[in-house]
Amino acid sequence: MRKITSGLFISVDGVVGDANDWMGPWFNAELGQAVGTLIANQDAMLIGRVTYDEFAAHWPHQEGDMADTMNGSQKYVVSDTLGTPKWQNTTLITGDVVAEITALKGQEGKTIGMTGSATLVRYLLEQHLIDELHLFVIPVVIGAGKKLFPAGSDKLPLKLISSETYETGVIHAVYTNA
Repeated sequence: MRKITSGLFISVDGVVGDANDWMGPWFNAELGQAVGTLIANQDAMLIGRVTYDEFAAHWPHQEGDMADTMNGSQKYVVSDTLGTPKWQNTTLITGDVVAEITALKGQEGKTIGMTGSATLVRYLLEQHLIDELHLFVIPVVIGAGKKLFPAGSDKLPLKLISSETYETGVIHAVYTNA
């Protein structure tokens, strides 16, 4: 059985949106290695439509190892609004998302990785379909922006399975459903 692993950059106040705009001074080789390890352990990506649109506009025009990985990976996009995907190796998931992702987890293969896609991550956590949630807590308060768990979210108990603090003060906390 495959597992789904999600990795998100998150501010101390829970903001996950537009991390590239605010995480610069805290991204170093140590954090890059942790992210690289997550990517190296996967052979497929599971993303929502917004992240897909961003990635599909960027990665096909890049070169190098990371571009080769992103472009060559099997991609599964959860969306009811995306037309025919144009980025290579992309499969659209619609309809009964829980059943389709459960079936996907039952296939042979390595880890299915998730980057971004906070709305999808939150939904899959609620459905107990994410096996590991890697939060890279950046030591900054943003004040406003998209939150992983917005006000009014239902209680969702998580269990910390490991944590590490990097020299820049970033905390890498790994959770599973409790």
